[in-house]
Amino acid sequence: MLRMSSKPGQPFFAVFNHEISHESQIRTRPHKLVHDPAKARIPAYHPDAPEVRHDWAQYYDNITTMDRQAQALLEQLEKDKLVEDTIVFFYGDNGSGMPRSKRWPYNSGLNVPLIVHIPEKFRRLASKDYKPGATSDRLVGFIDLGPTLLSLAGIKPPDHLQGRAFLGEHQTPDPEFNHGFRGRMDERYDMVRSVRDKRYIYIRNYMPHKIYGQHIAYMFETPTTQVWKKLYDEGKLNDAQKRFWETKPPEELYDLENDRDEVNNLAKSAGHQAILKRLRKAQQDHALAIRDVGFLPEDEIHTRSKGSTPYEAGHDESRYPLKKIMATAEAASMLDPRAAGDLVKAFGDADSAVRYWAAMGILMRGAEAVKSAKPALRKALADASPSVRVVAGEALGRYGDAQDLAQALDVLLELARLDTNSLHVALLALNAIDSLGEKAAG
Repeated sequence: MLRMSSKPGQPFFAVFNHEISHESQIRTRPHKLVHDPAKARIPAYHPDAPEVRHDWAQYYDNITTMDRQAQALLEQLEKDKLVEDTIVFFYGDNGSGMPRSKRWPYNSGLNVPLIVHIPEKFRRLASKDYKPGATSDRLVGFIDLGPTLLSLAGIKPPDHLQGRAFLGEHQTPDPEFNHGFRGRMDERYDMVRSVRDKRYIYIRNYMPHKIYGQHIAYMFETPTTQVWKKLYDEGKLNDAQKRFWETKPPEELYDLENDRDEVNNLAKSAGHQAILKRLRKAQQDHALAIRDVGFLPEDEIHTRSKGSTPYEAGHDESRYPLKKIMATAEAASMLDPRAAGDLVKAFGDADSAVRYWAAMGILMRGAEAVKSAKPALRKALADASPSVRVVAGEALGRYGDAQDLAQALDVLLELARLDTNSLHVALLALNAIDSLGEKAAG
């Protein structure tokens, strides 16, 4: 029996998490399929292989099981005569556990179900468009749940909360945009931001030199991931399917109305430039408004917030000059060759995050840029910031000569030691060493 509250008549707030639809359950074997894999819809970015069809069918099997689990909770409410006293929220936590959904800020990774039931006695707290069995096109994010619950309880959400209440006494107007974020995923570093309106989604890749499908050990336990990469290595994928295993463009734009799988990038379409600029500005404005600390290397998120929190450090201009750092990150990652000279100059900036993005920008541009910036990169091997040293080491190791490689490996191996460095520095260094491939085999 599931107990909603400890005493009869006591108000309660309860959260039940169902893990049957989790990524790990897609690959549990043996599994006798209920849904027919031949009828599974395969997204345009996935290969149509038996392993992929099995995983999708098993995922739908798991959703069916989850539906029954949710039904059991609703039946318990009825048994306890609490249906007319309980507001019910039902939602997922991310897109499907299949690769290129969970972990990516595409709509396929961020779009989740949200169903809300408001009993008649609380209907005054509903939104104007609320009708049982109806739908709403309001953009809602998880960040809105906290303010919404406060609003339902009659409490005005404090101003420092980023989310917006969509129910209750303190509802806000419909937002124009929803924002998404991607940072380090398990053992791999990346930085992606996204913003969408009701039709288009814009993806901003701040590390376009990294492939989408970096080798994340946990993700590679899924059969779909394994066969997808195998078919890529064998040259058996079409353009939409192989893109996951290749480097990214700085910007992506998708029309969700006509391209639900987000495979037709409109970022360079002449007819979509106004939309691109509008969403690009929305993404940049939001980063500045919330003081997005993701523009700091992960180690510095923590070193700059010693004695306080990343939130407090991020809102302290003296510790985090965001506009200057973000401008360097923009110049680095848009890959405009004309910015290379300014990036070399940025190696002399007093702020280590600016120097970090300067080194990243040179690394992103490859061999010619590294050759031109070699004096600055060699000097950066001794930078006060370990994160700057790591990126300089990766750039020289990947694109420099034998002497550069030897010096870079000395620096990277020292920084990869967990007994003398933070976890974040060591992990960044290990990723850099891994990126050298055979050059680091010794």
